[in-house]
Amino acid sequence: MSTTAVRSAAEFEEQLQRYLFERSEEGRAVRVGEKETSEQAAIVAKYADLFSREQLTALREQEDGAEGDERERLYRLRKTCEGGIVAAELAERDDELENAILAARVAFKGEQIPLRTAQAQLSVLESYGDRDELARIYREGSAAFNGDRLELIRAYEELDADLSEEPDPVARNEEEKQISMRELASVLERASEDIETRFVALRDKWFERLLGSDRDPQPNATAHFSYVRRLSPLASTYTKERATDVCLATLSALGFDMASDRNIRLDLDDRPQKAPRACVIASDPPKVVHLITRAMGGLHDYQAFLHEAGHALHYASVDPALPYTFRRLSRDHALTEIYSYICEAITREPGWHAEYFGLSDEAAKENAEATVFLEAILFRRYAAKLQFELEFWSDFANAGLESDDYAQRLTGATGMTYTRDGHLADMDPGFYSADYLRAWIRHAQLRAHLIDELGDDWWRSPQTGEILRKLFAEGTRPTSEQIAARLGYEPLDTAPLVTELNH
Repeated sequence: MSTTAVRSAAEFEEQLQRYLFERSEEGRAVRVGEKETSEQAAIVAKYADLFSREQLTALREQEDGAEGDERERLYRLRKTCEGGIVAAELAERDDELENAILAARVAFKGEQIPLRTAQAQLSVLESYGDRDELARIYREGSAAFNGDRLELIRAYEELDADLSEEPDPVARNEEEKQISMRELASVLERASEDIETRFVALRDKWFERLLGSDRDPQPNATAHFSYVRRLSPLASTYTKERATDVCLATLSALGFDMASDRNIRLDLDDRPQKAPRACVIASDPPKVVHLITRAMGGLHDYQAFLHEAGHALHYASVDPALPYTFRRLSRDHALTEIYSYICEAITREPGWHAEYFGLSDEAAKENAEATVFLEAILFRRYAAKLQFELEFWSDFANAGLESDDYAQRLTGATGMTYTRDGHLADMDPGFYSADYLRAWIRHAQLRAHLIDELGDDWWRSPQTGEILRKLFAEGTRPTSEQIAARLGYEPLDTAPLVTELNH
């Protein structure tokens, strides 16, 4: 790679801000369906002089001579430089795979539909048989890209190992997250076992109600998981037309006027190529934060909106006086996921269902129970996924296009059938599953703290908003484990989470 003069840390940070803004905005345009093709490689080429091994060495040397917050800032800049070098090497291949998936079409009921549209339709098809059929078609279409996915994962891993000077991917991620992932996985396995009796009872009840008595003993996850998450039989209560208004009112009760927040840009439109998974893209916090959802109808729309609202409020509320690094960059995603989870947790409060949907106390309790079931199945899924990923990366040299371990672990955890060829499409970079799971532990600790401080009505108290606003202002500087200490908990204390899921 050709290089120019090595920048100081301050100069690097300033130029990095421009680079990440452009890449974020490009990613947003493709994700929401405004663009048919991704042009990330062109942006990477534009900033080719920003990332070099010489720059990486300079940042590492500055980091070695620093202390405290400055050392942490330089660490995060160095890790971002590593990521930039990797992106420069692999952006074209990334674009090729992304664009191939965007262009892919599958045939269903006499129509050619985009692969992503097929994925989105699985949450709304009413016929069990139709979902099974579309899932088979979708799975075959998605699995056709597994060879390319694995080649790209191998290329990323080779570069990451070289640049970080740590050949073990598990150890590398543990150093970055400052945790033991095997200890985390062990604690979560016990928590998953602690809720198993209650989970199985909820699963049997809600599978019967959601999927019918003629369902398979272990329904296909690709076909039916998103339909289950939507709680489709309840969709007439939780209409997509009311989702935005109800969620904004919910946040207003906490003291957040999201509709008037100039820093947050809402994209709620439905476009054919818009990815079905809701997200927040913090292009330049706190000034430019995108909240993106694709409503399909059902309670999941409300949960997804509130989940992403937690991210958006966090990034849009960071202290603008913080260095860019502590407004945008983090070691991992465990911190910001706390805030998405605590906002989504409001939908598990029976009082919320009664207040906004006019339900009786009994009906509100019943529907809130459904959300606890969803939380439990998702938690057990991710706990199993972390165990699989630890094994996958510990024996990465032998990774293949199929995985019995993936299928067995996730099927056993959820009671839904996962296929051997689904693991590569289900891989998030950097052990994101561990970040989700740490946030599961932490948000339950935060919720327990809010109940102790404010009572059962924490979810509609402006005082909750005041507590959150103070946390948001700190940006990405704290770790998830530091938040645990402030709340008076040990980082791996799962008691509040187990109590919540056994409710």
